[in-house]
Amino acid sequence: MSEADSVATRWSARLGKVGIWTGQLDYTNAAGVREAAREVEALGYTAIWTGEAVGREVLSAAQLLLSATDSLIVATGIANIWARDALATAAGQLALGEAYPDRFVLGIGVSHKPLLQVRGEDYRSPLTFMRDYLDAMDSAYDVYRAVMPDERPPRLLAALGPKMLELAGSRGDGAHTYFVPPEHTAVAREILGPDKLLVPEQVCVLSEDPTAAREIARRHTTSYLRLTNYTANLERFGFDSSEFSDGGNDRLVDTICAWGSLDAIVARVTAHLDAGADHVAVQVLVDDRRGLPRAEWAQLAPALMAL
Repeated sequence: MSEADSVATRWSARLGKVGIWTGQLDYTNAAGVREAAREVEALGYTAIWTGEAVGREVLSAAQLLLSATDSLIVATGIANIWARDALATAAGQLALGEAYPDRFVLGIGVSHKPLLQVRGEDYRSPLTFMRDYLDAMDSAYDVYRAVMPDERPPRLLAALGPKMLELAGSRGDGAHTYFVPPEHTAVAREILGPDKLLVPEQVCVLSEDPTAAREIARRHTTSYLRLTNYTANLERFGFDSSEFSDGGNDRLVDTICAWGSLDAIVARVTAHLDAGADHVAVQVLVDDRRGLPRAEWAQLAPALMAL
């Protein structure tokens, strides 16, 4: 078994089939974050994924979650590579890996032009910047002088298009995909090959009322349809620009967001797994945009943990 094979095999088993993805933790104070993390762990979820935009610095947020729990895996989905230099990212990855063995996954990505403008950065050649950043991270591993972890935590790349997916396969331990249907997961698996981790995010609304469910989902899709990375990816899968206005038409909303009964949510997660995902990070939306979907996490847990 090669090192690449063993990383994918070990971490696929550790992660399990389903975890939680949430961006709502930024709207909760630190005590509430700790409480929510312990709750997610107690429900049986093996992993929690959290991102980085203009809220908490994501490696600090990861440490907060790790310190509050005993076995929960914490993953960044994603750490913005423009937010810190490669040595800082590598040092954070190794430090968390040493402090919390087998419990941290580093997802990194190129983010989006509007989020870089907030930082005063120019969104120049994302693919080239990622390649150079990975080179610098690899060099950083050699100069890092603190105590090393027994095993370096996995390094996943946020990837949508074929070139970034190829890079995730050749230079990372796999890919974390976001705002994608199961059809994308099948393509991503084909590009990555069988020996890399593939973790798609799947957003859902646990409501059988089409109007209410789509209203909640459309608030979500509206945010992401402003970003060309996502619209370009949807166009690869048969959508056109006429379907992107006003938060997306019903076909687009229903493709991105699984809504309806518990069985409907489980079916969509299963579709990603059948298409080649190792682990699906489920993001639950509720009417309160800033509220944590605790009741829904609990309602979904038995069925999702049975997959």
